Amino acid sequence: MIKRLAITTFLAAYALFPLFAQDLPAYNLFDTNGKKIKYNKMLAELRSADVVFIGEHHNNPIVHWLQLEITRELGKDHSLVLGAEMFEADNQAALSNFLAGEIDAAGLDSTARLWNNYKTDYSPLVEYARENNLPFIATNIPRRYASLVYKKGFEALDSLSVEEKEWIAPLPIHYDAELPEYKGMLEMMGDHASPTMPMAQASKDATMAWFISQNLREDTIFIHYNGSYHSDNHGSIIYYLRRTNPDLTIMTLTTVEQADVSGLEEDARGKADFIICVDKDMTKTY
Repeated sequence: MIKRLAITTFLAAYALFPLFAQDLPAYNLFDTNGKKIKYNKMLAELRSADVVFIGEHHNNPIVHWLQLEITRELGKDHSLVLGAEMFEADNQAALSNFLAGEIDAAGLDSTARLWNNYKTDYSPLVEYARENNLPFIATNIPRRYASLVYKKGFEALDSLSVEEKEWIAPLPIHYDAELPEYKGMLEMMGDHASPTMPMAQASKDATMAWFISQNLREDTIFIHYNGSYHSDNHGSIIYYLRRTNPDLTIMTLTTVEQADVSGLEEDARGKADFIICVDKDMTKTY
C-alpha cells in the first residue's frame, strides 16, 4: 500500500512538472512589436526570406542552440548557404577543405583562426553543413585589416596586395559616419572614442555584406550568424547589403537578456523582426 501511494505521488508530481516549468522559462520569442510569437510561426515567416540574420550574444547558449535548430528546420524544405562573422575570409580555404573532408577537425583547428568557443558554439553548425554538403562562407574581414583601419583609417587598405584585397570588400569602402550604429558607437565610448573606431566596424560590416552578396543563390536561403550589433535595426551589414541588393527579402533575429522574460522591454522592440529574449541569469558558454 505504501509503495503504491509513493508511486501515485510521484506520477502526480511528474504530471504537474510541466506546469511548474512553464513558470520559469529560459527564454521567450517576440515579434518586432513585442508580441509573443510561436516558434513555428516564426519559422513559417523565415521561410520566405532570401537572407536570415541570427544576431547572437557570443556567450549565450540559448541562441547557439536556436541557431542550430532554426538551421535544421529551414534545411528540411529549403536549400541553404551558411555564413558567419566568426570565420575570416582568408580562412575560407581551410573551412572549405574541412567541409569537403580533406582535413579533419584537428586540421581545421591548426589551419584556421577559430574562436575560443568554436567547439561548443559553432562546431555544430559547421558539422551540419558538412553532413549536408552545404556551403559555409567565411564572411568577415581578417582581423588584422580591421585593426589597420582602426589605427590608420581606410586609406591603409590601399597598400594591401592584390591577394589580400580579395579578402575584403571592394575598395574604396563606402562609409557614412552619420549612420546611427556608428554615431552610437562614438557616443558610447565618450572621451575614449576615436573616429577610426566605427570605420573599423564598417570595414567588417561591408566585408560581410560583400561575401553574402557574392554567395546568394536563387531559391536558397542564406543564413548568417553574427553578433547582434551587426544586424540590429536592419543596419550595419544590412545597410551595405541593401546598397547593392535593394530587393532582397531580409529577416532578422536578435538576442536580448532580461531579468523577466514574460514581456519584452520597450527598448528591445523594433531591434529585429524577431527577438530572442533570454533570462539574464542563463549560464554563459564562457
